[in-house]
Amino acid sequence: MSDNFPLNHSELMKLTEKFHTPFYLYDEKAIRENMRAFTKAFSIFPEFREHYAVKACPNPYILKILMEEGCGADCSSLPELILSDLSGIKGDHVIFTSNETPASEYQYAYEHGNIINLDDITHIEFLKESLGGKLPDTICFRYNPGSEKQGCNSIIGKPEEAKYGLTREQILEAYSICKKEGVKRFGLHTMVASNELNPAFFVDTAKLLFELCAEIKEKCGVNIEFVDLGGGLGIPYKPGQKAVDYDEVARGIREEYDRVIVPAGLDPLAIYWECGRPVTGPYGWLVTTAVHHKHIYREYVAVDSCMADLMRPGMYGAYHEVTVSGKENAPKDHVYDVVGSLCENCDKFAVQRELPEINRGDLVIIHDAGAHGRAMGFNYNGKLRCGEILMREDGSFKEIRRRETVEDLFATLDLNGVKDFN
Repeated sequence: MSDNFPLNHSELMKLTEKFHTPFYLYDEKAIRENMRAFTKAFSIFPEFREHYAVKACPNPYILKILMEEGCGADCSSLPELILSDLSGIKGDHVIFTSNETPASEYQYAYEHGNIINLDDITHIEFLKESLGGKLPDTICFRYNPGSEKQGCNSIIGKPEEAKYGLTREQILEAYSICKKEGVKRFGLHTMVASNELNPAFFVDTAKLLFELCAEIKEKCGVNIEFVDLGGGLGIPYKPGQKAVDYDEVARGIREEYDRVIVPAGLDPLAIYWECGRPVTGPYGWLVTTAVHHKHIYREYVAVDSCMADLMRPGMYGAYHEVTVSGKENAPKDHVYDVVGSLCENCDKFAVQRELPEINRGDLVIIHDAGAHGRAMGFNYNGKLRCGEILMREDGSFKEIRRRETVEDLFATLDLNGVKDFN
């Protein structure tokens, strides 16, 4: 758990006078410093780029910050492609890794010079038809290693049970087909982890891809120019967990690079990541206010946010550290379920958590929410999603997404027409 919340109690109280809870708060300085450390660790490769997973935090202000730090973007939908373009991330700095993709989205990616990462061998012909009978000069394929890759966690599941990617046999056939079709440049991608903390897992993934690159060259006569290692680097949500050492991961992957890629004649090979969680996750917080208590079979504290703003605990049973502003050093002598107002019993931010006494009006901080937080929100129960605040490097604050209104929720409804409907 990151204990780096950037504001003391009085500063947070002042902020909530201007921006009422609930809201997300992001720390620009911390995000930039973290991205620089990530880039420095992987600078030991001939070429490196992080393609930030836009789904983790799809806000153009965050994307522009990362663009300024040299990041590309990993996108999986048309709105994400548009957001990246508007944020200044363009051309081959955008990788379009989607699945079950409509023709119009492939067309947009192609027209904007984005790298298209195909998820299935049948998509080769579909893409060709979508683009008027031709393929792009650059093609990437997503590899599903099946049982070859062990140790995957429950969030993304076992590769052989996942809907994503091509088998080894299909990968070899796909590159051969594309070479005959005149494709000039090739990439290889996989994504087999989510929130993994073991550095060895990622070294093993790189080994798997590097060896496949060598096999593709030998059997298909295709030189892979870049390998996208996917994402999956975790963050220490729980106290006592250790953050992933970027340098250790980079060194381990470099050893496999020198062992496999260099002898295979594939050096220089570009190394890409598409991480989201480790880039912004520890530097975003959901700030909410305690509004009710309930004393039945358990003790409950209800806050003015709910699962509609942060669904990870309810969806995955995921752990997020919870602190009470101004009571960081108070004894944790109460046990609460911290809950929201959604009409679902899984709407809980913390279950049987030891915390200081929480009074009505206390500011509750939910940590490590800077990725897959606000982005996964929804409007079930007519809940209105909260806004987002960016703490700039100079200490000022910028509202980078306003909170939703009832008018936003009803915007797609024909409220006038319904009056005459019978």
